[in-house]
Formats: sequence, C-alpha cells, structure tokens
Amino acid sequence: MTYSRTQPSPRHLAMLDQYRHLHREGEKFLGLDAEHTYPGVSLLPHVRRIKRLIDLTGAERLLDYGCGKGYQYTPGAIRAGDFGGADNVLDFWDILEVDCYDPCYERFSTLPSGVLYDGVISSDVLEHCVEEDLPWITAEIFGFATKFVYANVACYPAKTRLPNGENAHCTVKPVEWWQELLIPLAAKRPELIWEIWVQWKSPDDPAAPVTEQKIGNSP
Repeated sequence: MTYSRTQPSPRHLAMLDQYRHLHREGEKFLGLDAEHTYPGVSLLPHVRRIKRLIDLTGAERLLDYGCGKGYQYTPGAIRAGDFGGADNVLDFWDILEVDCYDPCYERFSTLPSGVLYDGVISSDVLEHCVEEDLPWITAEIFGFATKFVYANVACYPAKTRLPNGENAHCTVKPVEWWQELLIPLAAKRPELIWEIWVQWKSPDDPAAPVTEQKIGNSP
C-alpha cells in the first residue's frame, strides 16, 4: 500500500505518539528532562554547510522540517567567536526568516499551508521516520522548496530510546538505500540544488568517528 500525508501508515501515527510523549515527559533512558529532549540543536553542526547553500542560491526564507523545540535559533545557541561575531543562527545565515515545523512539538506542529520556501532543511529527522512513509515525507520536503534542500541522515542506532523501549532511529539503512530513495525524487525537481549527508559508524567500534558521504547535485 502507498501511504501519504492524508493517509499515513498506522506505524507512522504510533511513532508520532511516541515522540509527542518524549517532548512532554523527557527521555527516561538517558535521564533527559523534557527541555533537553530533542531541543533542535542537532542542527548546529550543519549551519556552515547550509550557509553555503544560502549564499549560493540567494535564499531568504527557509523551512526547518522537524525542528524539535527550536532552541537552535535562540541567541547564544552558537558561539560568536566561531561564527564571525554572530551569536545566533539567523544572523549568521543573514536571512529574513525560518519557519519551524515539528509534528510532535505542539508549538510548531502546524504544517505550513500554501507556502513555499527558498530552502528546506531537515537535520536528525529522516532516520526517525518509519520506512513505509519515507517516500511521501521526503517528497513533501522537496515539495516545499524552490531553491535548495539540505538534510542529514544517521545510518546507525541512536542513543535515545522511545517510551516503548525501541531505538529512536527506526529506519537504519545503508547509503545505497538512501540513494535509491532520493535520487529519483530529486530528478523530478531538476531546478533544485540538493545536498543530503548520509552518516554511519563502524558497528564493531561505537567509539569510532562518524563517516559521511554526500548525496546530491550541489557544487
């Protein structure tokens, strides 16, 4: 069966409930309170790469798809000394606005309607989505963009656990799997610049550094 935004899979709906619980109650396995559970700061290692795409395309308005609690955009989220004097992401990017969307955090749970964005960014999101719904979710991400798409995907288990005990990364796939999903999708939007970083770790050495590979057409 083909699922969609209007008819998602039962597993997708169940997963949303799990993440809503985490946002409200915190992540008990790691002892995190609600404030420190999916705050959104996983975006921060990617801000320079996104800045490059902003400068390349002249983007001014972005959508953060799966933004968590949005703390990544608060003053002080980045150190001014590391980002040319900017102490917040918006100033560093030098853009007009970022709209935030996260279906599991009430403040940002409303999906934009009738709006397109210069760029769509999605960090620490896709591996948290169930496999059978990823075709429509990734198509939705591309559908909101007019200039560029940026995302990253972790291909290894998460440290966090869902309230039901499952690992929070419910779709752990190799690079080739993501290529098969994303390249045909991107081919339908040849006007977009897109850049997806797929990251993995050695299963035999969890302490080993992350290896990553870019999928996309960005220069």
